[in-house]
Amino acid sequence: MTERLRLREKLGYGLGDTASNFFFHTFNIFLLSYYVDVFGLAAAAVGTMFLVTKLVDAFTDVGMGMVADRTRSRWGRFRPYILFTALPFGAIGYAMFAGPDLSADGKLVYAYVTYSAMMVAYTVINIPYSSLMGVMSSSSDERTTLSTYRFVCAFGAQLLISGFVIPLKSYLGAGDEVRGYQLTMAIFAIASSALWLVTFATTRERVEPPAGQATDLKGDLAVLVKNRPWLVMVAAALFTLMNVAARGGATLFFMKYYVEDPDAVVFWIFDRTSTFFLSGTAAMVAGVSATKLFTQRFDKRVLMIALTLLNALGLAAFFFIPPDRFGLLLTLNFAATFIVGPTPALVWAMYADIADYGEYTFGRRTTGLVFSGAMFAQKTGLAIGAGVAGWVLDLYGFVPNAVQSEDAVLGIRLLFSVFPAILTALAAFVIFFYPLRDRDVERIGAELAAQR
Repeated sequence: MTERLRLREKLGYGLGDTASNFFFHTFNIFLLSYYVDVFGLAAAAVGTMFLVTKLVDAFTDVGMGMVADRTRSRWGRFRPYILFTALPFGAIGYAMFAGPDLSADGKLVYAYVTYSAMMVAYTVINIPYSSLMGVMSSSSDERTTLSTYRFVCAFGAQLLISGFVIPLKSYLGAGDEVRGYQLTMAIFAIASSALWLVTFATTRERVEPPAGQATDLKGDLAVLVKNRPWLVMVAAALFTLMNVAARGGATLFFMKYYVEDPDAVVFWIFDRTSTFFLSGTAAMVAGVSATKLFTQRFDKRVLMIALTLLNALGLAAFFFIPPDRFGLLLTLNFAATFIVGPTPALVWAMYADIADYGEYTFGRRTTGLVFSGAMFAQKTGLAIGAGVAGWVLDLYGFVPNAVQSEDAVLGIRLLFSVFPAILTALAAFVIFFYPLRDRDVERIGAELAAQR
């Protein structure tokens, strides 16, 4: 009988994604704006940097998965990387926003070096962290619950970031945006490193590869590229994360240059921009919290397709909202984001199912490689999406910190709505070819448990 995970372990695991999102979500919604409007880099140069740095990830992501699968330690295969990378992760994340006073070329070099270093640190800690979910329990239901805890904690962090980064950097910087970002990210760095250590201390690894499994890299890669469910989900991840990056990078510009009175205080200390971020993240928390209600009634594959298509429609609708209808903008943002809320938890539970499928079908368990390949696809999608955002802004004639032309505003609106909607619809189309149903996963899990 599969051991049920305790609340302490589920919550401890989830807090790892809280730690990760202190930087990941900050990058998604603030990094492009920080580099362009605060640090003074050209939008096109930033877009190119996001894409070029993926050349590093092409080696580190897949390599990290292979290394983790072969690691043997008293802490397991994946947990040691969380322990030893927790402090460097926070330190490098802070360095990205340190804002040194350099020449234009010096700033670009500094951005390349710190961003690349952060992507390596992110790989070293997050691929083992994501893979850890696949070995904490052999039960698909337990892993889905674990994934739900993970993303409730992740979006909890995003809720804090969405609502408090702008007022916090304004308060701490006292009018100096560079100083504001420095101090805000110092707080995030300390919190992130501490929470990673909590995750290490509260989790355990229980699922081992089949006894006597060969460890040759060629064999692992050959099995992975024959794993159809993995190929489908990787393709969907590319489209999904391109959407996330393009829209995330455009959000601040959309609020600043299109929406009327973005700095007007809506309630307490929150202006319209912070309120918009808060509404979306609160909806995401509510949506992911409802994951169990959905999975009790519907197959994961069917849910993914339906929710993704509905989200695409919601994203497209933003293009038609006038700049003075902030209440309507807020309502649509909450609804569209709630709809997509359960999908991250479903996706990562499905990757754990895919690791089981690989072991069942090919006799080899490559949990780290499955998750590292998925994360490489996601980071590639993020890089392409962020790169496209920078290039589109430049193409439409965007000028930092100035009144924008009609063409520039159109480019921002397209980045925020139509382009992400198309990418999201493509992701739903790809998931249609995902072959595993919940009944298949249950059967595979039962047979693997009997073999073990």
